[in-house]
Amino acid sequence: MDLRDYMRVFRAHWLGMLLIIAAGVVLAFGWTLFQPKVYTADTTAIVQATAGDAAPNDLGTATLGNNLANSRVKTYVALGTTRSVADRVVEQLNLDASADSLVQRVSVTQTLDTPSLTITAEGPTPEAARDLAQAWAQSMSAEVNRLESGDVATPGAIYLTPIDSAGLPTSPSSPNVRLTLGVGLLAGIVLAIAYALLRYTFDRRIRSVEAVERETDVAVVGSIPEEKSFSPDERLIPFDGGNSTSSRNAHLFHIAEAMRELRTNIQFMDVDNPPRTIVVTSPLPGDGKSTTASNLAIALASSGKRVVLIDGDLRRPMIGTIFGLGKTAGLSDVLAGRANITDVAQRYGNGNLLIVGAGQIPPNPSEVLGSERMRELLHSVAQEAIVIIDAPPLIPVTDAAVLTHSADGAIIVSTVGRTTYEVLGRALSNLERADARALGIVLNRVPRRGAGATYYGYQYHGEYYRRDDEDAELRGPLRSGAGALTFTSEK
Repeated sequence: MDLRDYMRVFRAHWLGMLLIIAAGVVLAFGWTLFQPKVYTADTTAIVQATAGDAAPNDLGTATLGNNLANSRVKTYVALGTTRSVADRVVEQLNLDASADSLVQRVSVTQTLDTPSLTITAEGPTPEAARDLAQAWAQSMSAEVNRLESGDVATPGAIYLTPIDSAGLPTSPSSPNVRLTLGVGLLAGIVLAIAYALLRYTFDRRIRSVEAVERETDVAVVGSIPEEKSFSPDERLIPFDGGNSTSSRNAHLFHIAEAMRELRTNIQFMDVDNPPRTIVVTSPLPGDGKSTTASNLAIALASSGKRVVLIDGDLRRPMIGTIFGLGKTAGLSDVLAGRANITDVAQRYGNGNLLIVGAGQIPPNPSEVLGSERMRELLHSVAQEAIVIIDAPPLIPVTDAAVLTHSADGAIIVSTVGRTTYEVLGRALSNLERADARALGIVLNRVPRRGAGATYYGYQYHGEYYRRDDEDAELRGPLRSGAGALTFTSEK
């Protein structure tokens, strides 16, 4: 993954990431509310040596005294954390706390390269912290006198003198709200990134063209945008190509644009021998294969191609419903010898599109579709027109694989955000076992805008399209003969 891939992942899961970061900050702030407040106060004391009978300006004696004081500082640092000092403080302040607990609340440190000591004390209130720091300094001074002279009130050769009174703290030192919120924010960011990457890693649903082609080794030949206003009653693109945004089918503009792209890709799959018989199927029901097959047939017919759309789903036929043809004779009747294809084919639109419904549903669809009569029918019709066959899903039944074996190949319609790579892989495996060819994959319901569109790698722009009359091919002479299909233009 490069930086752009990471950005797509983060944009796709930005809401979840934002909630996790916010939760980290809120939890950190909540933690501070339940922590006891601790205040810190400190005072300073200095270790000194008595001058004795020496002259005040005796430099040698002063130097000797300073060296002696410096040598004792470390000893007095250790003395500051003893029970004897704490016992004096307990008695002086009349505290209920034990000496051991007081020692845990006080620290004594030496200022670097000086004979001074800093005494820091903690307390539940500002007054308690200040009083403890001052009492601790006085107790240490008395304990030093006892060690040096044997009397707590009499200074010895070395003595400790408090030189600064402890100040009253104005704010608690713990909990540190700013630091805690910063830690909560950082933890939230880390968890949010981990959440997005885990979602990306374990989410096996189709997300991008690159990932589909990498996982399946099959090209993505088309992508159909998601249309919120798409209704079951108006799912077909108009024969004007959807170029007019003022028409009643204006909401299908992007669908029509995607169909033109799919049409172009199919025509250039093999320039010398483009596919003439194409099966449109999907891994599972609900992926939009029937609508895709219908709109692809319209897109091909609107460009001047002769197209025959056959409903090859003899289990749950949908083409008749989509085009509003009703229940009429169709493919099964032709294969059973009860009708001729010229009798059941119905013209639609500009006359270049003929539609053959499913007809009566037979008890053995797989055998009917895999029959020699079906292969001969497809071969015959493909001589005069491009044949688009709407087939059942690949995984539940074998009908689509059987049909594809008799056709030039299949286009597999998969739903972005729903179809998983494992399901798509099983569908392709079913084709491979039937010795059938996958022409490509079409991604359906691709987000057109927002973070999802960026994540999936698509951006649809209405101004980029070509008019159908600009890329329409010249029509050749119609084939004639017994049983030939007749294409006539209708105004």
